[in-house]
Amino acid sequence: MLNSGPPESVCHSLTVDVEDWYHVCGAEILPDYRRQTRVVAATRSLLELLRGQGSRATFFMLGEVADAFPDLAPAIVADGHELASHGWSHRLVTGLTPAEFRSELERTAAVLKQQTGCTPLGFRAPRWSLDRRKTPWAFEILKELGYRYDSSLTPLAAIGDPNGPRVPHLIMTSQGSICEFPPLVAQSLLGNLPVGGGWGFRSFPYGMIERALTSYQLAGVPGVLFVHPRELDPDSPRLPLSLIKRFLAYGPRTGSGERLKKLLANHTFKPLVELLDRVPLYPDTSL
Repeated sequence: MLNSGPPESVCHSLTVDVEDWYHVCGAEILPDYRRQTRVVAATRSLLELLRGQGSRATFFMLGEVADAFPDLAPAIVADGHELASHGWSHRLVTGLTPAEFRSELERTAAVLKQQTGCTPLGFRAPRWSLDRRKTPWAFEILKELGYRYDSSLTPLAAIGDPNGPRVPHLIMTSQGSICEFPPLVAQSLLGNLPVGGGWGFRSFPYGMIERALTSYQLAGVPGVLFVHPRELDPDSPRLPLSLIKRFLAYGPRTGSGERLKKLLANHTFKPLVELLDRVPLYPDTSL
């Protein structure tokens, strides 16, 4: 067990990937989808929930969403939340060249800076698509552009490295270190389970999520939750995906808002940027 501070002093972090209902990696975005946008209403509903709980979060915002709805990013900042970057187009980083990745980062940062005066210090790749082996150049570019942390590496077999660190840690680049915040997972005989967000957050029993978050807290480590606005919007449209992809992207959503509200009430959450100073205390190890 790690000993980086008393359990009561540990703050967790809720993160939000600000994207619309049709932003599913690999799916074609048709013009008609954009006319059915739900992201503003869904994000404002989430802001209202956080306001009611007195919680602040980190919002990883797509550049094209900020550009299309210029009042949304200022509303997020006005409520005291952190704005971070989710890239511009929701394309996988593994499908971008280094030049394209840099362009997406710069374009998104410029829009957020123009709209709010805030420069993003954190980044999350669509569908956890950074990889230490396949995209080592991405961390170099992030550091070069002034980013202080990333939250794109997940310790899961299907979309990440099941043997990767489950705790916040430092990644070294040629220009210095950048902090990495993996999402919350629960250990099991089947390996790490994605209880911190996505289909796992919506599907696993609430008690499993609570126990995972508490285990991190007892170890003195912050747990990172993640949600999408569409997951708290049960009436939004759905893409014509295969049954499995449809389940992973959209459903079930029943109770997502209520279980999030319970977690916010039971634990202390702060934006990721406010946890940076503690990251060197978390060694690159398992709980």
